[in-house]
Amino acid sequence: MSAGLSLVRGTWIRVCGYRIRVDVRQGRGDEQDVPLVLCNGIGASLETFDSLVEGLDPERTVISFDVPGAGLSPAPRMPYSFALLAAAVTRMLTQLGHLRFDVLGFSWGGALAQQLAFQFPRRCRRVVLMCTGTGVMMVPAKPQVLWHMATPRRYRDPAYAAQVAPTIYGGAARTDPEGVRAVFGKVETTASRRGYVYQLLAGSLWASLPFLPGIRQPVLILAGDNDPIIPLVNAKAMQRLIPHAQLSVFPGGHIDPLLRSDDIGGRIEQFLTQKDTHDDE
Repeated sequence: MSAGLSLVRGTWIRVCGYRIRVDVRQGRGDEQDVPLVLCNGIGASLETFDSLVEGLDPERTVISFDVPGAGLSPAPRMPYSFALLAAAVTRMLTQLGHLRFDVLGFSWGGALAQQLAFQFPRRCRRVVLMCTGTGVMMVPAKPQVLWHMATPRRYRDPAYAAQVAPTIYGGAARTDPEGVRAVFGKVETTASRRGYVYQLLAGSLWASLPFLPGIRQPVLILAGDNDPIIPLVNAKAMQRLIPHAQLSVFPGGHIDPLLRSDDIGGRIEQFLTQKDTHDDE
């Protein structure tokens, strides 16, 4: 379902040996416009964030990208760790001219967001963790859900995605198959199975529980009350361990923020613009 590259939005950046597709929605560009970097779920391309971005302040700079081996970014020759990927993302942002940033991590991308916050505290200002967990030490999904997550087929076949969505995503995916097809139908991907396996490997060897108390930035944890992939108990555990975390539970499942972004976008904007004693601006 990939379009020709000349029709695909974004640009390519070479960093740390990776060729990464990046898309920038330019905001007002002043000192108060700290860019929000979006880290995607496993196997997903940057287009899946389109609805979410529409729900954010249009004057905010938003940067999305395809992880190596996902979307249109080529798979690397060797597997990578989240620490290495976090280093690549910060160098990518440096090339784009941004030394400071806020980060939002969705699902698998939430692990990358946690790693960025812990590894680069001087550059990462605020953190939004959306429908995500703590890696191998989290309370897992049911085996039936994990089985469907083991392959990237749902990104290549929107009809299949709509078929399995009620089981693996819950929430609005159970009543809105057209919305699911719309989200997955605009995914741009040439990704190989190797790229997907590399993402699985990175997640299988990573856990954030030991370092969550060391994340000192303000953190917003967004979690659905009907998420089969990331049970709500994981979000509550993260809130207890991260010193400056606040938990916001929304009614819905794993991809509800990608289907209906107006409410989620408002929660994110309120968090990113609020003033508190932990904001070191």
